Amino acid sequence: MIDQLVHDQNAFFASQQTKDVRFRKKYLKKLREVITEQEDAICEALYADFKKPKFESMATETQFVLAELNHAIKNIGEWSEPIHVSSSLSNFPSRDWIQPEPYGTVLIIAPWNYPFQLVIAPLIGALSAGNTAVLKPSEFSPNTSKIIVEIIQKVFPPEYVTVVEGGVDVSTALLAQKWDYIFFTGSTQVGKIVYKSAAVQLTPVTLELSGKNPCVVDETAKIPLAAKRIAWGKFMNAGQTCIAPDYILVHASKKEVLVNELKKHITSFYGEDLESSKDFARIATTKHYNELKQKLEGQNILFGGSFNDTDRFIAPTLVNEPKLDSELMGGEIFGPILPIISYENESEIHEIVSKYDKPLAFYVFSQNKKIQEKLMHQYSFGGGTINDTVVHISNKRLPFGGVGSSGIGGYHGKHSFELFSHHKSIVKHATWLDVPLRYAPYKISDYILRKIKYLF
Repeated sequence: MIDQLVHDQNAFFASQQTKDVRFRKKYLKKLREVITEQEDAICEALYADFKKPKFESMATETQFVLAELNHAIKNIGEWSEPIHVSSSLSNFPSRDWIQPEPYGTVLIIAPWNYPFQLVIAPLIGALSAGNTAVLKPSEFSPNTSKIIVEIIQKVFPPEYVTVVEGGVDVSTALLAQKWDYIFFTGSTQVGKIVYKSAAVQLTPVTLELSGKNPCVVDETAKIPLAAKRIAWGKFMNAGQTCIAPDYILVHASKKEVLVNELKKHITSFYGEDLESSKDFARIATTKHYNELKQKLEGQNILFGGSFNDTDRFIAPTLVNEPKLDSELMGGEIFGPILPIISYENESEIHEIVSKYDKPLAFYVFSQNKKIQEKLMHQYSFGGGTINDTVVHISNKRLPFGGVGSSGIGGYHGKHSFELFSHHKSIVKHATWLDVPLRYAPYKISDYILRKIKYLF
């Protein structure tokens, strides 16, 4: 079945239809129309999977995707034009340009935390660039996967875009095929498996992975505002956000007031009875829920810490000074648990941050511009924000992606088009003049050749 699927996709791409910008726009507009029609149903599916609040479903999934669609539809004509560059004197007379062209058939494998956005957003980039695509949504968000199938079947012929559902066995079978490009979002551990599979075929990849994202709060920060923005970024989607702050490093002199402000804002957001809040999601899978519970064992809890196994509910939880060698601090938490660690001097920040691999995101709350600039330049990370969290993902003019163990490649907006395009270099050399210097027998001395190297 999968062999035939890939064959059909390759045959459709070979027909050259997807290289027509009008063809691409036609289907992107149709996709926009159907998503708009089905927005309420998409939000209902997300709620059925893990009680994602409708506001978050719209803001971070459907409306996010529709904004990407609008941007692509408006701009792909310009993006697809050849990019003319100056020619070198050694090729005089010539015209030189870069021609964006699609790779071919793309495999997109998506996770369960943003199960609609993280399928459709990369798909928009792949189609904008002129590729065909096979989508593999997460098996852990079955209701969302079901509506993705319905939307894709309604919009696209299967040889252009299709969805393959299933678990690890299906992903393994898909990765055994030869693809022209693979786009994967998920954990670093699984990302390594995908990368290894792609290497066998020398297939280019984008890996959107994870990381232990630091959030530094120094003694000059505006603590009430910092706490509000940290609590929002951390507990949105119940902490199941790859760029959520993973832990706080706060100056010791500001720790107590920060903790109190965090408690105040969590209660303000979700009420005294956290479990009854309609604005707080649940943990998407039982496996991850149990892992999070285990990470809290033996920790000093400042706030929250309650559970409901039936509902996969974990309250927004603040943890006091966890040991760096604890399970909680061993890797990305990916849940509504926020460790708070105090520091006295800058060297302690470096000692802790440098303990981990390059994170996907980095946050600094400070009114000191020198500290802001120093920390942003000192560490390597995918993307970051000063005096806020998460919001850098909302600007489609900024590429979103990781570095090192947190990922390879960046997308959103035009960056998505660029990511899914091969940039082909072309020189059109005139025939009315043919400079003889390059031909044997070579008559130019080494001395002269060194002098004219600027021609190249």
